[in-house]
Amino acid sequence: MTPGDDLNAVAREFARMALAASAPVLRHYEQGAQARLKLDQSPVTAADEEAEAMIMEALARTFPGVPVVAEEACARDGVPRRAFSEAIFVDPLDGTREFLAHNGEFTINIGMVRNGIPVAGAVYAPAFGRLWWAGAEAFGAHLAPDQPLPPPDVRHPLRTRSPAAPLTVLESRSHQTPQVKAALARLAPVIARPMGSSIKFCLIASGEADVCLRFGPTMEWDTAAGDAVLRAAGGLTVTTDGAPLTYGKVEEGFRNRGFIAWGDPAAMRDLSDFAAG
Repeated sequence: MTPGDDLNAVAREFARMALAASAPVLRHYEQGAQARLKLDQSPVTAADEEAEAMIMEALARTFPGVPVVAEEACARDGVPRRAFSEAIFVDPLDGTREFLAHNGEFTINIGMVRNGIPVAGAVYAPAFGRLWWAGAEAFGAHLAPDQPLPPPDVRHPLRTRSPAAPLTVLESRSHQTPQVKAALARLAPVIARPMGSSIKFCLIASGEADVCLRFGPTMEWDTAAGDAVLRAAGGLTVTTDGAPLTYGKVEEGFRNRGFIAWGDPAAMRDLSDFAAG
């Protein structure tokens, strides 16, 4: 197929790919995967590599000709150096540290970006059996890896909620910083919940949380899929200066400098003074 304008169909394909790629991830998870360090000192396992290979094969077959920016391929071959108007971002195992800690807070992420904006994505948390996907609309489901997507008449649409005190604020489990703690004080009263991976975006999209704070760097493949789900559900991800987070930042090696994800854009607060620490 070609992406065309049916972003819901694109998201469904991504969801099916994420479900299928969870098989090797769960196998290694149950067996106890061993990690090694990449050049950037982040961990990688055979689960990351096997899942990415499955996804890359499926993308080449289903979306031929669409550029793909995938984490392990970039670690091996370097990041692409040319700009593009459309690309697919893949993180085959977001939250490798949580995977190794065996706490279940890891995901498989596949997201499409057009003209700097995430427009379709799927996020699957296989240890929890939760799937989120979105194109023009956002949906969620509790699914085991071998289950098909639910038919349209029983899909659960996602919508962010209007916040009420105390705010439920999600922060990275593995990258907590003094800046986040200071921002939490500004937003008080809050219920702060540490959480790994792009599950954070999806809990906000599902109306289960209000804000996600991340003042440290991330990569675009970490965020594209979850950001697509959040935006389709009514939320917005912004930089620490309050501008919408953009994608395809070739000159920065596809690096995000930090972000804040809001379930209700009308409730956004200025937290830029905490970004630099």
